[in-house]
Amino acid sequence: MGLLLAAGSSLASVLGDQWLEYFYCSEMDSNTLVRKGEHHHGKSGLLNRGGSDNVITNGSTIVVNDGQCMIIVDQGAIVDVCAEPGVYTYDSSSEPSIFYGGLGDGIKETFKKFAARVSYGGVTAKDQRLYYFNTKDILGNKYGTASPVPFRVVDNNIGLDMDIAIRCFGEYSYRLIDPILFYKNVCGNVDSVYTKDRIESQLRSELLTALQPAFAKISDMGIRYSALPGHADDLGKALNDVLSETWGQQYGITISAFGVSSVKASEEDEKMIKELQRTAVFRNANMAAATKIDAEAQAMKDAAKNPNGAAMGFFGMGMAQQAAGGGTDAATLFSMGQQQNAQMRPAAAAGWKCPKCGHEGNTGKFCGECGTPKPVEDAGWKCPKCGHEGNKGKFCSECGSPKPADDGAWKCPKCGHEGNTGKFCGECGTPRP
Repeated sequence: MGLLLAAGSSLASVLGDQWLEYFYCSEMDSNTLVRKGEHHHGKSGLLNRGGSDNVITNGSTIVVNDGQCMIIVDQGAIVDVCAEPGVYTYDSSSEPSIFYGGLGDGIKETFKKFAARVSYGGVTAKDQRLYYFNTKDILGNKYGTASPVPFRVVDNNIGLDMDIAIRCFGEYSYRLIDPILFYKNVCGNVDSVYTKDRIESQLRSELLTALQPAFAKISDMGIRYSALPGHADDLGKALNDVLSETWGQQYGITISAFGVSSVKASEEDEKMIKELQRTAVFRNANMAAATKIDAEAQAMKDAAKNPNGAAMGFFGMGMAQQAAGGGTDAATLFSMGQQQNAQMRPAAAAGWKCPKCGHEGNTGKFCGECGTPKPVEDAGWKCPKCGHEGNKGKFCSECGSPKPADDGAWKCPKCGHEGNTGKFCGECGTPRP
C-alpha cells in the first residue's frame, strides 16, 4: 500500500476520465491544526456516490497542498505519510511510502515505529481515513505571566548577583514538525477538524512553566532582564531546549518564533537595583569628587536663597557634604581617582633613551629611530678605602674618598684580558684600541 506521484502534465486530461474519486483539503486557516480529508467524486464516479466515506478506492487521487502533511490511517494504523505538495495516486498493492518534505528526518524514525503493514492480500479494508495537518506556523498565540517569575540578575561591574521577580508578556508561534506524534498523542481520529483552541490552554501552561529554566539559561548568558525584548530569539531557543522532551518528542511541536512585548520587574526590585548601581558609581573616586563638588555648589546656591537665613543654608550644605563623600574633601578624592586610574593603566614599557636623537622606549640593542647602538652603562668605580661600589662622581658617595687616578690600564677587546698598560695585550698581543 502506498502513494505513487502522478505526472503533473497529464493531470488535466485524465483526471476526469481515469480517476474515480479524489481527496483534498480545501483550506486550513491559522486556527485549524488537523482536518479530515474531503471525499469528492469526479464525473466518472457518479455510480460510486453510495460508497462509504471511510473507504479509499484503489487508484484514487490524493492532493497535498503547500503547508500540509497528509497521513493515511487504515483500520486505526498509520500506513502512509506525505508532506510534499503534489498529486498522488493511491495504490493498495504497493509498499508503504513516505514523502516527508520539509518536516525533517525525525518523522522518518517516527514512521518506522508506528507504521503497520496492512496484510489483507490486496483486499481493501473497511475503515480508511485521510487526515491533513497544518504544517505552517501557527501565529498569534499570546502568553503572559499571571504571577511574577524569578529571574537572576548578574552585574559583574558592580558585583551584583541577586534574584528578582519579573512579569513577561508577548506572543509566540509554533509549528507541527511530526504530525504522526501529534496524531498518536494528541488528536487521534477526529470527525472533521481539530482546532488550536483545544490544546491552547495546555500549551500556554507548559510554556509558562518552562519560562523559569529558560530565564536561567538567558541569565547565564549575561543578558539583563531589561534587554530580553532584544534577545527574543535566544529566549525561543532556550524554551525549545526546555520543552523538547514534551513538545518535541511527545506532541511533535516546536516553537518557531518567540516575541517579548513587555518585561517588567516589581517596583521594589527596580528601585533596589537602581540604588545599588547608583551607589556603585561612588567606588570611582573621581565620580565621588565630582558629585561632591556638584552637591556643595547646589548647597551654596540654596543657602543664598534660604529664607531662614544663611546659617540654616550652610547647615544644609554640611549635610550635602556628608551625603557626597563624607568628610573627605574633593581634592583628596580627585587624588585618589588619579591613583585608581594609574593602577588601571598598563605599566609603561621599560626602555632606554637614545643619546643621539632622544628617542625613548627603546628596548633592543639599537635605537628604533636612528639606529644608534645602545650606550654601555658605566658600572661606576669602587672606593679603595670603604669598598663602596657604583660611584659615578669624583668622590665616594659613602665615605667621601676621592676617585683614584686612572693608571692607564685597558681591557683587551679580543680576549678580555684586563690590566694591560702597554700598546699590546699582554695575553694575545692584540693592539690597544
